[in-house]
Amino acid sequence: MLPNIPKGTRDFSSIEMSKRNYLIQTIRKQFELFGFYPIETPSIENLSTLVGKYGEEGDYLMFKLLHSGNFLKKNFLDFLKEIKNNKKTVHVAKCLTEYISNKALRYDLTVPFVRYVMMHKNEIVFPFKRSQIQPVWRADKPQKGRWREFYQCDADVISLSWSLWEEIELIQLCDEIFTKLNFPIIIYINHRDILGGLVEMAGIEYNLWKDFTTSLDKWNKIGRNLVKKEMLYKGISSKSFDKVAFFFDMEENFYNKEKYLTVALQDSEKGKKGIRDLSFIYKNINNISLQKTRLEWNLSLARGMNYYTGTILEIVPFNNRNSISIGGGGRYDTLANLFGMNNIYGVGISLGLDRIYLAMEQENLLQTISNYTSKVLFINFGNEEVLYAYKIIKFLRKKGIYTQLYPNADKIGKQFRYANDNNIPFAISIGKNEINKNKIKMKNLKERTEKEYDNINDIVNQLTKRL
Repeated sequence: MLPNIPKGTRDFSSIEMSKRNYLIQTIRKQFELFGFYPIETPSIENLSTLVGKYGEEGDYLMFKLLHSGNFLKKNFLDFLKEIKNNKKTVHVAKCLTEYISNKALRYDLTVPFVRYVMMHKNEIVFPFKRSQIQPVWRADKPQKGRWREFYQCDADVISLSWSLWEEIELIQLCDEIFTKLNFPIIIYINHRDILGGLVEMAGIEYNLWKDFTTSLDKWNKIGRNLVKKEMLYKGISSKSFDKVAFFFDMEENFYNKEKYLTVALQDSEKGKKGIRDLSFIYKNINNISLQKTRLEWNLSLARGMNYYTGTILEIVPFNNRNSISIGGGGRYDTLANLFGMNNIYGVGISLGLDRIYLAMEQENLLQTISNYTSKVLFINFGNEEVLYAYKIIKFLRKKGIYTQLYPNADKIGKQFRYANDNNIPFAISIGKNEINKNKIKMKNLKERTEKEYDNINDIVNQLTKRL
């Protein structure tokens, strides 16, 4: 049987890695330019750190890890006896999970970041701006654009005071990143308090808030009718739905939406605060201007994470706005409370590296990214010749020219085939004849031309012109 890998995971070729590394380097450079400094957190977190922070779906899709060693073999029978002897009604599955697992693979980078801040609060300087580019894991159903292991690129700021300029900086950051990538985007923006105001206005009970936002977030994906059907099924009345549906269908510019909502939410303090926040962000962004980014107010944007409290953002490709999102984020001012620290304000953006890669590939925007392959192959004529050539090999590498030595003194034709098969454009031959004449012979494998050189600097000049 041939070996395989788990569903939802992937191997990456050297060509794919070259393109991914290009994306990572571009994103990391802009993170640093905006003052977001890198940290890393473990792939494994305590289950207590993660559970209850994302909502029911997050808890369900989390990869939980068994205790290490022979824990099950040694203790499982004792657990079954304990359950059997328990006179009270117990949820066996829940008890089993708690008994055999107390760790999980991280579900996102935000919650581990807040955990990091709480653990290192006496060492860091606030406001604390961090960036993080690492994999996360979700036990989701694999499909195009949705994997079980994928990379997130996060920029967040945790502050002791509240400022909407942090949102503006994050929007500017995204604009700079995607301008550098030459990939226009739309950033959809909304506010949880505006959604809260609409829920109040429609008379939807508070205990249905999560059901309302979960269904609403599908508005642009499955359409008004299916969202209504789902909301009715969850207990939201048709009358309540009809009161708010108008706003989600509204195709108006920012200022007209602002006018309509200001009237509709005039009795909602929560709703009015949300409108003020978005107005501040939108008007200041217009004054600063964006390059390859359009900022749009999408009233149906809700985002499913439990920890969002204010502004929420979602990023989609400009040329394919109906595709899956390639990033998102928002404000989470109460997440730190769950770790026992109050009056801490947080906001961040998360870019999906794998989805950006997929979206840019679909638009043929990564075709020109060069593969980090070797540019020169040194032909191996034997130990004596290799030792003589090695000072030249080291010189080329110091000049930043990717240089490879063929490991064995095989037939010359085999060594040239190796170069061709690996897209190495030049081969350098230094045999006994070249040593005696103090020459360096270089062959252009694509043009099938060959030339002798007297000076290594001439070789460098030729290579840097052509590569």
